This record gives sequence, C-alpha cells and structure tokens, in this order.
Amino acid sequence: MTALLLVMTGCVGAPQSALLLAHFNEHSNADLIEHHREQAAPVLSPRVNLDNVLFFPQEEYQCGPAALATVLNASLVVVSPDDLVSQVYVPERQGSLQIEMLAAPRRYGRISYQLPPSLDAVLREVQAGRPVLVMQNLALTRFPQWHYAVVVGYDLAQQDIILRSGTIRDYRVSLRVFERTWSRAQHWAVVILQPGELPLQASEDGYFQAVSAYENAGASSQAGAAYRAGLERWPDSQLLGMGYGNLAYRDGDRELAITAYSKVLEHHQDYAAAHNNLAQVMFETGDLQGAEAHARNAVRLGGSFAEIYQRTLDRVLAANAAR
Repeated sequence: MTALLLVMTGCVGAPQSALLLAHFNEHSNADLIEHHREQAAPVLSPRVNLDNVLFFPQEEYQCGPAALATVLNASLVVVSPDDLVSQVYVPERQGSLQIEMLAAPRRYGRISYQLPPSLDAVLREVQAGRPVLVMQNLALTRFPQWHYAVVVGYDLAQQDIILRSGTIRDYRVSLRVFERTWSRAQHWAVVILQPGELPLQASEDGYFQAVSAYENAGASSQAGAAYRAGLERWPDSQLLGMGYGNLAYRDGDRELAITAYSKVLEHHQDYAAAHNNLAQVMFETGDLQGAEAHARNAVRLGGSFAEIYQRTLDRVLAANAAR
C-alpha cells in the first residue's frame, strides 16, 4: 500500500520543497554561504537532528497523545502519552482533534503556537532546537488517514526530513513526500512554548491569540512573561499592550496597568479603549483629573463601546462634583 501511495502522489507537486532545496543548492558553496550570512535571513544549516528528543511508540490510533507527549517533554514537561489520552483522544473518531491538541499544553503551563504554512518555518524552528508537532494525511484527500508526528531533524543534502512517527523513532522521508502529506492536512504545524519564548517567525496577531488562549485557560499568573516577550518584539502592539494592561488590572496591579495603557497611547493616541481603561484605573487610584481627561478623550473618539465610555466619564464627573 505504501508503494502504491507513493506512486499515486508522485505527480503531485511539492513547491515549498523544490524552492527550499533550490535555495540550498544555490548557496551550498562556501563563498555564497559567507555572502548570505550578511543577509537578514540566515541560510538553514545543511542538517539538524535533535537526537535527544524522547520517543513514545504509539498505540493503535493514538499517535496524537504520543506526539504531544514528545513535544511537551521537549519543553520540560514530564508527561506520558497515557496521561494525555483522556485529554485529546476521541474514541468515536479513533483519533485526536486539533483543537484538543492545542488546548492540552495550556493545562501544563505551555503555549501552543500554530506556525505559518511554511516548510521553511518548520525547519527553522527545528534548527533552533525546538521540535515541531505536525499533522499529516497519509492517504488521499477524499479518503484521509490522519496522523500526528514530530519533526526532529532534516538533511538538505539527502533531501529528507526526520520524524518521531508511529513505531519508528527516526523515520526518514523525503521532503517532497512529507510536504505532500502535510499539505493535505492544511500545513498544520505547532510549536510548544514556555511563557517568555517566541517562535522565530511569529506574527503579532497569531502570537496574541496564542497568549490570550493560554491566559483564558487559567494561566494568568505566567501570562505576564508571555506578554512582555511579545511587547519586546512588537513594542507598538495595541493587542499585546492592552492584553498586558488588562492582565495587570485583573491581578490587582493598578500601577502596572496604568503603565501598560499609557504605553499603548504613546503609539496610538486615538485608541479610545486605551483612554477608557486608563481613565478607569486612574479613577480607582484617585487621580480624578487624569481620569477625566482620558475619559473625555474616549467619549470624543467614540466607537462601538461609546456607551461604556460615557458611563466611565459620568462616574468620574460625579466623583469630581462630590469633592
């Protein structure tokens, strides 16, 4: 069946592999590599093998718990596939759903970040020492055979990729075949992060969504480190700045909340929500003059939450009148 599958998929293109290998061959001689080191994106190492990543041979239909245990242990979470079965395995489907695979790491204090649909992004994470959880369809689009595996290495000269997969610890398959099976699963790839770590090719919005989901899962005590790391990369981010301020407010740290909202307004002076939130915290800390100024700005700017902004202003004005 495997040979037949390879024949059937042989005519399907693997454009990312072709581009990546062409780029590798173009820059494989020493002079070009030295020249390319000066560029923004460094050349991938010719080969990487994260040989110390643990291997959990899967039980029947339970590649999800085995693959997830692999990446969690690599992120210093000691857990076995058996510990994860009840969290991610759906007996009726004889497999694991992606949403559960993303949710489970949050229960262990880790952030799940879905990578862009890029083979280069996957290999760069591996080069940085971080194994990547991937989903594949090993059969056909109309008759899928879903499978989770973990990318732990690659060899560009040999044109293959190394997986912890099924019952094989170091499963080597060509980059092109891997890309085909991966593309039939919509290029789903995830890295597991400790709070404060950032993926190499993160997007601001994607990172915020990952941290927000982590925080909402009950990990607010560690979410601050994740927000701070994001703000170091995107210091003018409305999303991360407001998220950090809201987290500080919920944790009772009014001074940090004021600092966070003020930082947002340094970059986005016409952001009504930041004015309103800053007004509320200033009101609670007794700075009624500052609270009124920001509340008036929020009302002036208006928007979808104009009624909330007006209520904030009314409370501040009432407090000022009662002084």
